[in-house]
Amino acid sequence: MSVETREELLALKEAGRIVRAALDAMSEAVTPGVTTASLDGIAEGVLRAEGARSAPRLVYAFPAATCISVNDEVVHGVPSARVLKDGDLVTLDVTVEKEGFMADAAVTVPVGNTDRLARALLAAAQRALSRALAAARAGARLNEIGRAVSYSARRDGFNVVRELSGHGIGRTIHEPPAVPNVYERSARQRLNRGLVLAIEPMLTTGSGHVVEDADGWTVRTADGALAAHAEHTIVVTQGAPLVLTAA
Repeated sequence: MSVETREELLALKEAGRIVRAALDAMSEAVTPGVTTASLDGIAEGVLRAEGARSAPRLVYAFPAATCISVNDEVVHGVPSARVLKDGDLVTLDVTVEKEGFMADAAVTVPVGNTDRLARALLAAAQRALSRALAAARAGARLNEIGRAVSYSARRDGFNVVRELSGHGIGRTIHEPPAVPNVYERSARQRLNRGLVLAIEPMLTTGSGHVVEDADGWTVRTADGALAAHAEHTIVVTQGAPLVLTAA
């Protein structure tokens, strides 16, 4: 969507605030021995207290409040009785709906003591997101976001998951335009002031190819390599974007 009124902006900010509150509460609870289902329960409690709803459950009938993906799982992991172990990477992905408006963000969190490669991957995902946000200015072309992500990933020695992308958001989870994480010549549209986007680099230590699990939801790396995911919902402005899901 494109923000046209102050009321719309305030509603989007409220959705973004709730996303951040849920992610912060979940992140604080990440420790060896915790289950992904219990982390999901924490987020569900935050949403309930805030009068918000799980957007994936609302729009797609996802079987949990949030998506939680571990190690080689890139996105859309289903929370379960799985116990997190020391050295794991866990991606927490929260999308909420509040009074008809939605916001989406994700972060990959280390569990206990992780190795140097995992820590480098996490840092690289955050750098890629920062560079992508810097490219998302009114008047710039959409493909400059993907150029920034792929450049950053290559510079850090990792690969982008090319088959997955960011997206427009606002009144539903996935709105136009798709926001590729690589430079695509065809993605030449100009970014307009007020456009709401979910920008989400997904990086891996492996080839970048993915497969879908038999559960019909979980997407993981085809080669079993580690993955990391960083995401914010933003509003495009003439300068630096307004990050709705920032801390």
